[in-house]
Amino acid sequence: MQIAFSHLAPRLWRGFVDLVTPSLCLSCAVPVGEPSSLCVACWGRLKLIEEPVCNALGTPFAYDQGDGALSAAALSDPPAWDRSRAAVLFEDEAAKLVHALKYRDRPEAGLLMARMMAIAGRRLIAQSDVMLPVPLHYLRLWRRRFNQSAFLTQRIAALSGTPWRHDVLIRARSTRAQVGLDEAARRKNVRNAFAVRPELLAVVAGKSVLLVDDVRTTGATAEACSLALRKAGARQVNLLTFALVQLPSKSHI
Repeated sequence: MQIAFSHLAPRLWRGFVDLVTPSLCLSCAVPVGEPSSLCVACWGRLKLIEEPVCNALGTPFAYDQGDGALSAAALSDPPAWDRSRAAVLFEDEAAKLVHALKYRDRPEAGLLMARMMAIAGRRLIAQSDVMLPVPLHYLRLWRRRFNQSAFLTQRIAALSGTPWRHDVLIRARSTRAQVGLDEAARRKNVRNAFAVRPELLAVVAGKSVLLVDDVRTTGATAEACSLALRKAGARQVNLLTFALVQLPSKSHI
């Protein structure tokens, strides 16, 4: 009886908190019907990415070009990963959610982001053997105390049942923040910055790996991670992010 109550108590407490504390929109703070959600007006301002999209870059097409279609950008400069998907374009409302999770210690924003990513990336998730977050260097993780990519990966794994690991892909050297760097500088900054732990090569060797991050800007970080996973023997590397920057030449995050 004691054991059963110990498991029930946290649920009762959460129910009590939900009852006495009104759920507010994550963006504008007006009352909403469900926790970790947006009001109708803020939801309407999100730029959802829906099919049809480029199979490799996940960028939206104006019209359906058939399964597996690739954009001109993907054909002229193929990415290091195989396929990618994102839930939204990185614009004002999406930026508020990303910054709330990343900089303002609001995990409830991440809960919504993860739900949206699980829907947008459902086909990639279903075909994945393991999901890996983009890692932080241990010094930055110590300063920030939080890896938003790992949080999102954990939540998506809970929703989908797909295995995930936080200890396989590591940032082998410290790099400066990517904020404010142009595409060439970003690529140089993260070149050879990632590796798979030698003792954990079996986790990715011959496997379909889904790499998870919050935002894809130029793709430099995802490319460096993908190359490290290829080197470790991954059979396939796919990419899932919450947001996609359409104009990476502009300063965003």
